[in-house]
Amino acid sequence: MDSDDQAERGAHHVQSLERGLAVIKAFSAEAPHPTLSDVARATGLTRAAARRFLLTLVDLGYVRTDGKYFSLTARVLELGYAYLSSLSLAEIAQPHLERLSAEVHESSSVSVLEITDIVYVARVAVSRIMTVSINVGTRFPAHATSMGHVLLADMNQTELNAYFIVANLNRLTSHTLTERAALEAELAKVREQGWAMVDQELEEGLRSVAAPIRNKAGRAVAAVNISTHASRTSVETVRTQFVPPLLDTAAAISAELAAVAPGRAIQG
Repeated sequence: MDSDDQAERGAHHVQSLERGLAVIKAFSAEAPHPTLSDVARATGLTRAAARRFLLTLVDLGYVRTDGKYFSLTARVLELGYAYLSSLSLAEIAQPHLERLSAEVHESSSVSVLEITDIVYVARVAVSRIMTVSINVGTRFPAHATSMGHVLLADMNQTELNAYFIVANLNRLTSHTLTERAALEAELAKVREQGWAMVDQELEEGLRSVAAPIRNKAGRAVAAVNISTHASRTSVETVRTQFVPPLLDTAAAISAELAAVAPGRAIQG
């Protein structure tokens, strides 16, 4: 690199890092096992410089060699996983929500549980069906929402006991479950069938269905839902036309979460 190039890149530029990355990129589908000469030629480095970089990568575990040929190890995947691990749940879920909403022509959302409330972290709104506007960060009481039921249903009895100690099961509509026994019975049903439907418990006219988003360990770390107006969508339509694509979407998001480091993708 000449002085003009160095000035253009700035004083912060670390040339050795650039060269090390160039060495890694010298491995390809066309040249998975290059020789030292191949790497030097592909990167424009001298043989001596290419050798130093390759042997450093061998020391770090990213490259292996038999003395003549070099190849990448599985550890190099950590560089890609670092990017995947930086993805938030919202970034992972958003394209899935867009496809789901386009398929069912209804709004869809993803939320997480925060003590006794669900908090929206991603949303695709097709139409406004509530008297209040729902945005990322909006909170609703878990006991009156389909996503809340899904997340509560995944709790063990100790966790549920702790929830009921602090939760206020306020009546929001004439349909809201406000008794612990009734809510626990509903959660048992949700646990068995794998999804939850809430019919006008949060607001009159609002019908929604939700499914769990699970991490690699199988725990429900979030929920995805479809919401619709009761006047245009029957309970039977929700069951037959909304639940299958909803479950597919939940599975797809869960699978993507399984590719990232535990806990990193559920921060928001």
